[in-house]
Amino acid sequence: MNKSYKPRIADELLRLKLEAMGAVLIEGPKACGKTTTAAQQAASILNMDDPRNAAQYLQMADTDPSLLLAGATPRLIDEWQTAPKLWDAVRYTIDQRDEDGQFILTGSAVPADKSNIRHSGTGRFAWITMRPMTLWESGESSGIVGLKDLFDGDTNGGVAPAMTLQDLATIICRGGWPRAVNRSGKRALAQAQEYYEAIVRHDMSRTDNTARNENTTRRLLRSYARHQGTQASIATIRDDITASGDSPVSDTTIETYLLALRRIFVIEDMAAWNPNLRSKTAVRTSDTRYFTDPSIAAAALGIGPDDLINDLSTFGLLFEALAVRDLRVYAESLGGNVFHYRDKTGLECDAVIHLRNGRYGLVEIKLGGDNLIAEGAKTLNTLAAKIDTDKMREPSFRMVLTGVGSYAYQRTDGVFIAPLSTLRP
Repeated sequence: MNKSYKPRIADELLRLKLEAMGAVLIEGPKACGKTTTAAQQAASILNMDDPRNAAQYLQMADTDPSLLLAGATPRLIDEWQTAPKLWDAVRYTIDQRDEDGQFILTGSAVPADKSNIRHSGTGRFAWITMRPMTLWESGESSGIVGLKDLFDGDTNGGVAPAMTLQDLATIICRGGWPRAVNRSGKRALAQAQEYYEAIVRHDMSRTDNTARNENTTRRLLRSYARHQGTQASIATIRDDITASGDSPVSDTTIETYLLALRRIFVIEDMAAWNPNLRSKTAVRTSDTRYFTDPSIAAAALGIGPDDLINDLSTFGLLFEALAVRDLRVYAESLGGNVFHYRDKTGLECDAVIHLRNGRYGLVEIKLGGDNLIAEGAKTLNTLAAKIDTDKMREPSFRMVLTGVGSYAYQRTDGVFIAPLSTLRP
C-alpha cells in the first residue's frame, strides 16, 4: 500500500467484495479517489484512458479483449466504460477461471451506449459507489460517535473537535476531493472550481458524445445549487433558468441534461422514505435534489467561505448537503441507505438511515444553535410518534446532526446531539 495513501471507508468494502465475487465495479465522480483506492489492492493495472495507448486499447477491446485482461489478479481496469465490450469479456473470463477476486473495474461515467453489453453481471460483479472524502476520512472528524454504535444503542458522547463556522465554510467550499484535503487557502478551493469547469466545458458532452450548451449547463447547475435539499420540480428548475430573460429551455432538454449529470455522478438525488404510519397521512414521494459533493454547489453559485458566513441560509443548505454526503458513505459501509421523509402536513425529516435488517435512525441536520437544535428534536419526536410500531420497529435512534458544537450528548428526551465532526461509520 502507498505510504502516503489516506485510508478510505471503501477499502474494507472492496476487500470483502473481492473475496466474494469475481469482479468489483467502483463507480463515482472523477477525482474522488476510485483509481487510487483500487490500486492499493490491485496486482496489475490497465489504464484505458492512457493517451499513449488509448487508441490501441480500444482496437484490442473490439478484436481480442482477452489480451487486455491478461495480468496478475486482481487486475484493475481503469475507466472501463470507454470500451463497454470489456464488460462481457470480464464476465466470460470470470466464468472460465471460476475464481473470485479477478478484476476491479473503475468508472467515472455510466456507458451511454449499452448495446454491446449483453449480460447484467449478476452473480459475477459486485458494486461500490465512491464519493469524495468524508470528514472521518480526511481526518477532520474525531470519530467519537460511531453510527454503528448508535444503532446498537450506545449513546456515549464526548467533547467535539474545535471547529468554527469559518472552518466549516472552508470545508464545504473545498469539498472532499483527495487532492484538496491536505491543501489550504486558494489551492484547496481550486480543485472544486476546476472540477465544475470541467463539467461545463467537457464532461457534459463527452458522457454520450452529445453537444450541450455551456451556458445552459451553467444556469442549470446554478439552479440545482439553489434547490439543494428540496423536492424542486423540473418546472421549477425551468422557470429558474429562464427567469433572467435568456432563451427558454424545454422540460425535455432539462431532463436530458440531468440524466447526463447523473451519468457522470455529479448529482445524486435522494429517494423518499415510506414508513408505516398510525394515521393515513400521505407521504410525498418526490426525490430530494443533491449534488454528490457540496463544493460543486458552491462553485456553481460562484461563492466562497466568506460568502457562506454572510448568508447563513445558504450556509445551512450546503451544510445539509455535506452531512448527507457523509451519512451516505457511513450508511453504505453498514449495508444501509439514506432516505428523506416529507408528508402532506409539511412534516419533514432530513435523513432516514435504513439498514437491510430493518433497523433505522432518524436524523435532522442543523447548522447549530440552541433554537435550531430544539426545532430539530421536536421534528424527530413528532415523526417518531407517528410511526406505527405494531407494523415496524421503533427508530434505533433520533439524532440532530450539527455543523458546530462543543459536545456530543443525549438530551433528556432521548434525542442525541452530535456535531458532524464527531461522526464515523
